[in-house]
Amino acid sequence: MNRIVLGAMIALALAGLGAFWWQGRAQIERGAPPPVPAEPVVAEPEVPASDPGDMVGPAPPEASELTKEQRRFFRYDRNRDWRITRTEMLSSRTDAFRKLDVDGNNLLDFEEWAVATVTKFEGADADGDNQLTPGEFATTAPKPRRKTRCAC
Repeated sequence: MNRIVLGAMIALALAGLGAFWWQGRAQIERGAPPPVPAEPVVAEPEVPASDPGDMVGPAPPEASELTKEQRRFFRYDRNRDWRITRTEMLSSRTDAFRKLDVDGNNLLDFEEWAVATVTKFEGADADGDNQLTPGEFATTAPKPRRKTRCAC
């Protein structure tokens, strides 16, 4: 019973406080200066009809056509210095690692998995400078799959 009475008293106090605040806001608004009259709206000038005549605009830029091997090279060469470092080569392999770890328990050790990539990198790095040139990188291309003929 005490809780009900206390709740009713608090509700009445809040309602009184709200009414007092509301009247104060109304009184402040009555004392506010009148709004500044808006400037007259000027109609936008009509857009003139244009006839370009014999004028010619600039030519659109042309995209350079990269070969399939160059596009593959630049997927690895993040800083576009025409060299693929070991770090750049391994950075793209993390998604493949996640694909191999199907159940997501991370039991496949990354170091063990990276051995194949490091071996591939070292096999392609003919001069041993830990960087792949475009020619060296071309040797890492996957072998094309043979298309099976339809056995209809």
